[in-house]
Amino acid sequence: MVAPPQMIAPMLATPGDLPAGRGWAYEFKWDGVRAVTVVDGSGVRAYSRNDRDVSASYPELREIAELLKGREAVLDGEIVALDPSGRPSFAQLQRRMHVAEPAASLVSAVPVRYYVFDLLHLDGRPTVDLPYRRRRELLDTLSLHGEVVEVPGYSVGAAAEVTAAARRRGLEGVVAKRLTSPYRAGRRSPDWIKTPFTHTQEVVIIGYKPGEGRRAGTIGSLVLAVHDADGRLSFAGGVGTGFTQGMLTELQRQLEPWRRRTPAVPRIPREHARGVQWVEPLFVGEVAYRTWTPDGRLRHASWRGLRPDRMPEEARRPESASATGAVAPEAVEGSMHTADGQWQVDVVRRGDLRWYRIRHDDNTVDGLAISDVEAILGSAGIDLSELTEQEIRTALSPAVATPGPGVEPRGTDPPSPRDEAARYGS
Repeated sequence: MVAPPQMIAPMLATPGDLPAGRGWAYEFKWDGVRAVTVVDGSGVRAYSRNDRDVSASYPELREIAELLKGREAVLDGEIVALDPSGRPSFAQLQRRMHVAEPAASLVSAVPVRYYVFDLLHLDGRPTVDLPYRRRRELLDTLSLHGEVVEVPGYSVGAAAEVTAAARRRGLEGVVAKRLTSPYRAGRRSPDWIKTPFTHTQEVVIIGYKPGEGRRAGTIGSLVLAVHDADGRLSFAGGVGTGFTQGMLTELQRQLEPWRRRTPAVPRIPREHARGVQWVEPLFVGEVAYRTWTPDGRLRHASWRGLRPDRMPEEARRPESASATGAVAPEAVEGSMHTADGQWQVDVVRRGDLRWYRIRHDDNTVDGLAISDVEAILGSAGIDLSELTEQEIRTALSPAVATPGPGVEPRGTDPPSPRDEAARYGS
């Protein structure tokens, strides 16, 4: 029997509109970190997309060997942290991504799941040249269903149904995979097409501005860059919202040793360069954003977290970055606040997507599920029942007047954070 390889570079999807018609399978897109796992006689080894061994970071993955019962395999999947309602939470996963050997208490507080969606090697034989449909059939025979490991289903020829289900569950998007395609290791292929529901962008940190007020002594905002089509770094704007205190502490710890005197990117506008501490362009992060400006900067960016599983050269400006595009406007449908006005929770909608936003002093945390709101407020000693509702009813434009799947029709009251929490049994 030939031992499985140490690592197979993962196949990557091409961004685009979801294809319809025959010959395609559809899967949920999970908001986590990609991991290829190698299982053999020596145990389970997990590798990130940039070939980092992350086995010690996720000891739960040892369950794969138990489920395989002596068989050897190379699997492709996504490590995901779930919130109490069962939805993937990238903010939760951030608490695990930077810890090389997590304590048992952290593993218990932030459990992860490993969603396996492809089989690359089985019992001494590579399977990458087999068509997708056959690889999935073989994967299903392995019965990888445990406390941590799961093989999510897929659907053939049901793009609309899978999309609607993904939206209802609050997932990141949908991936379409050609039934006849082999596994093209290390390549971004049009045989896999990803269609996210929200805009996210990988960015390179090139500097930061010191914080003021309540952020004094830490980071106030980040200066960002991306690689253009010619491979050169170019200025992409900045981000000053979406941070938790833990994120700011971790960023400062990692960036401080990599200071430099001059920016790594030329032609940064003076107003954006004033007061910046420049750093080497080594760290990759992810932001959510509304659109790109005509001059190639991110508009309304909100920080999501560091991406240690990405290389700086992977942070590339999309081809459409210079076009503003037709993006549904954001609407604040309702708001609640504490009696002293120090904390505010907004109900936000764009198109058929709805989320929550917390404002506290000069810090804004965006893109939250109700469980995230409860956790953040709870850490400050605030219960949802202490919030007072106020009317902030921003009219939706005609472009978003037709409700999508799982969205309340216009004219009905959006659920308050308190109502939403009750719906999940909090």
